[in-house]
Amino acid sequence: MSTSPIGVFDSGVGGLSVLNALREALPHERFVYFADAGHAPYGERGDAYVAMRTRAVARYLLDRYRIKALVVACNTATAAAIHELRGEHRALPVVGVEPALKPAVAATRTGHIAVIATRVTLESRKFEALHASLAGQADFRIVPCDGLAGAIERGDAAGIAALSERYLRDAGRFGSAPGEIDTLVLGCTHYPFIAAELRRHCGESVRFIDTGAPVALQTRRLLAEAGQLAAEGEGSVALLSSAAPEALDAAAARWLARPAGPATAATA
Repeated sequence: MSTSPIGVFDSGVGGLSVLNALREALPHERFVYFADAGHAPYGERGDAYVAMRTRAVARYLLDRYRIKALVVACNTATAAAIHELRGEHRALPVVGVEPALKPAVAATRTGHIAVIATRVTLESRKFEALHASLAGQADFRIVPCDGLAGAIERGDAAGIAALSERYLRDAGRFGSAPGEIDTLVLGCTHYPFIAAELRRHCGESVRFIDTGAPVALQTRRLLAEAGQLAAEGEGSVALLSSAAPEALDAAAARWLARPAGPATAATA
């Protein structure tokens, strides 16, 4: 039914950046956001584990909330499990996220692009295929950022600063001159929340590319095609977490553009 909610899923709080974009594009919709904090960080787990958790959360949201669409707002979960989800739930619109390499190629002027993401995302077959499909169109500096998403989850300012400096230094020289990196792909949904810190290490001229707006537009398109868009109402968000819902509350208060109700514990 058009009044059913849209499920949004991430291993933690990073998907709140995608939720912001979804609420902007779909203001009348109800959303259920599930943070699988009890099993995070996904970026340091194996594909089989991430796929198992992703399938379990999808089943939970379908059974408990009768969601009309699912947004997998996690690059790692998308890479590990999106094809399985679509195969198991053929009637359910499922939207995933992936590092925005194609928009980055369109945006760059120097032809040099840095991509930062979790190691699991960057080592996935899905990412490797995407990267290979763009061979010769730009020079990609691929940087796995071990620990950065976890530091963001914990609100570890010192860790965020140290890791941001290290990984952007590893990427190479940023700027707008020939041979310099002028475009940075934020390949994890956590990273938009530390854009200001990342900016300190690469400069104001570098363009940041993330996936929130494209994911929101794709979700809107699929629901419109299915005749499932909500036509009225103020919209709402229910927050769920498999561990420490108070941490999700704190993150939502800090990062959500519009308020949400208090988070509750959930077991999937």
